[in-house]
Amino acid sequence: MDSVRVRYIEEQIAKLPKGNITFRTIKGKKYAYLQWTEGGRQRNRRVQDDELPVLIEQIKERKSLESKLKETPQTIISAQIPQTESWFSEVKTGQELLEFAEPVRSFKKRESFSVLHDYVYGRGSDRVFILYGLRRTGKTTLIRQLILEMPEEMQKKTAFIQVTPGVDLAKINLDMKQLKRQGYQFIFIDEVTLMDDFIEGAALFSDIFATTGMKIVLSGTDSLGFLFSEDEQLYDRCYMTHTTFVPYREFEKVLGIKGIDEYIRYGGTMSLGGIDYNHAGMTFATAKSTAEYVDSAIARNIQHSLKNYQYGGHFRNLEELFEADELTSAINRIVEDINHRFTLSVLTRDFKSNDLALSARNLLHDREEPNTILQQIDTDEVTEKLRQLPEIRNKPEQTVPISDVHRAEIKEYLDLLDITVDIDTRYLSNLNRKDKHTVITQPGLRYAQAEALVRSLMEDDVFRSFSLTERNNVIARIMSDIQGRMMEDIVLLETKLALPDCQVFKLVFARGEFDMVVFDPRAASCKIYEIKHSDKMVPEQYRHLIDPEKCKDTEFYFGPIIGKYIVYRGETLKANSIDYLNVEDYLVGLGNKLRVGHKLGIARD
Repeated sequence: MDSVRVRYIEEQIAKLPKGNITFRTIKGKKYAYLQWTEGGRQRNRRVQDDELPVLIEQIKERKSLESKLKETPQTIISAQIPQTESWFSEVKTGQELLEFAEPVRSFKKRESFSVLHDYVYGRGSDRVFILYGLRRTGKTTLIRQLILEMPEEMQKKTAFIQVTPGVDLAKINLDMKQLKRQGYQFIFIDEVTLMDDFIEGAALFSDIFATTGMKIVLSGTDSLGFLFSEDEQLYDRCYMTHTTFVPYREFEKVLGIKGIDEYIRYGGTMSLGGIDYNHAGMTFATAKSTAEYVDSAIARNIQHSLKNYQYGGHFRNLEELFEADELTSAINRIVEDINHRFTLSVLTRDFKSNDLALSARNLLHDREEPNTILQQIDTDEVTEKLRQLPEIRNKPEQTVPISDVHRAEIKEYLDLLDITVDIDTRYLSNLNRKDKHTVITQPGLRYAQAEALVRSLMEDDVFRSFSLTERNNVIARIMSDIQGRMMEDIVLLETKLALPDCQVFKLVFARGEFDMVVFDPRAASCKIYEIKHSDKMVPEQYRHLIDPEKCKDTEFYFGPIIGKYIVYRGETLKANSIDYLNVEDYLVGLGNKLRVGHKLGIARD
C-alpha cells in the first residue's frame, strides 16, 4: 500500500467516531452510550435513538479501516506525505471567500459590528473573539460584512471555516495548521459549537493559534456552549459579544421597519425571511414558525450544550428529562409557560379591573359596532380553561413531570442566553417586597404564542356561537390589550439595559401605580413614567404623575422627581407640565446611553 493510500485511510478514520457503543439500563429502560478514551480518561455521551444505527455503521467502518492500516508497513505509515490542499472542514479563501461575502454588501450593520472590527484591526492580545447568539440574529452576516470591508492584502490572508457535522477539534486543528503554514492570519470559524468536543477543548484556539498572532473569530448558535467554554477553557482568553437581543432601534435602523407595533409582532431576529435580514417575511409570523424557532434555536441549543459540557455531567436535576428524551420538549413548555403566565395576567387580573373586562366594556360601548360577546362568556370557565391549557397539551407524551426545580434550572439557562430578563415590581407599602415578572427579549416570539393561546381560548361554546367577524373583532381587541402590556415591558426592558447604573422598576401604591420609575442612586433623584399604547393625549394618562401624595411618598424614598413623562405612540411634546415622549423616539434615543461593557451586544473581557 503506497503512502497516498495510507494518507487517504487515515483521513477517513479521522472523520469517523472514536470508541464503542455500550448499553445501560436505567429505571427499566435500555439506553445506548458512546464510550471513548481521551487524554487518558474514559469519556461517554448518551446516544439518541435516531442516531444509533448510523453510529453503529460508522464504528464498524472505522474498525475495518484500522485493520487495513495494521497490515501496512510502519515505514510507509510514518513516511512524509507531500502537503496537499485538502480540508477536513469547508474552508473558503480567495475568490470563493469574496463570492461568499458579496450578497450582504448592501445590508446595514448591527451595532456590534464595531466591536468585531476593533478586535480584528487591533493589536494582538493572545485572545480569540467569540460572536455568539441565537439563530437568525446576524452573526454570519457581521463576518461577511467585515470581510468585504477589508483591504485586498488582508483579504488574501483571510479564511472562513464552516464546521459541519462530523468535524471535531482534531480535524479543525489540522486545517488551522495548514492555513498557518500558508500564511493566513485572519480566521473566521462558523458554527464551531457543532463540534461535540468544543467546550472541553476550546483553549486550542487561544493557546496554540492566537498566541502566534493569528486573529481567531469563533461564531455559532450554541450560545450556552460559548458561556460554558468561557467559564473554563477560554477563561480570560476571549472577548465576547452577543447578538441575541435585537433592540427596537436596531429593528428600525438595520431592517428599515419603523413602528412599535411591528416590533411587537415580529421583533427579535434579524432574519425576517429566514434567508437574510433585509427581505420581507417574518420569523414569528405564524405559530408554526415560532414553535420551530423555539425548538431549534433555544431548546436544542440548551440540550446540546449540556450534553457536551463536562461530558454530560452538568445536567443536574434535568438529567432525568434528558434520559427520557423529554428535555427539549420541557424547555419548549417552559418558554410557552412563561408567555402563558404573561397572557393570563393580561386577561385575568382580578376580573374587575383586568384587560379582558376592559375589552368587554370597550366592545359594549363601541360607537360603531357595539356587542356583548364578552359579557355573555362565562369568565370563570374561560379563565380555568386558560390556566389548564399548558398542562393539557402533550400530556400523554409526558413520562417525567416537570417540577419547580426543573423550571428554575431551565429559567436559569434562558437568563444566561439573554432570552429572558426579570423586571422588578416594588410596593410603597412594603419596600422589602420585590416581585419580578419575566420579559421575553424577543417580542415577536411572545406575541405569536400569546395570539395562539388566545385563539385556542376562544373555543368557548358561547363565543363560538357568534359570527366569524364578531369573534375576530374580539380577538383583535384582546390582542391590542396584550400589545399595550408588551409595549410597557419593552420600555422597561430597554431602559433597564441602557441604564445599568440606575434602578428601573414598576412602583405600586395602595391605589394606582407608576408604570416605570428610574432611580439614580448616585444622583439621589428619580424620574417617573406612565406608558400607554394610545396615540392620543388623555388627561387620565397623567393623573397618577400629578398626584401630590404619590409624588411626595416617592420623593421620600427615591429623592427629588426631576422628570415626569408619558411614553406613548403620539408626537413628542410638552403639555400640562408633563413631557409626552413618542415611544419610537424614546427607544431609539436609549441607544445613545449604551456603554461598552454592557451585558447584551457589547464585547466583554
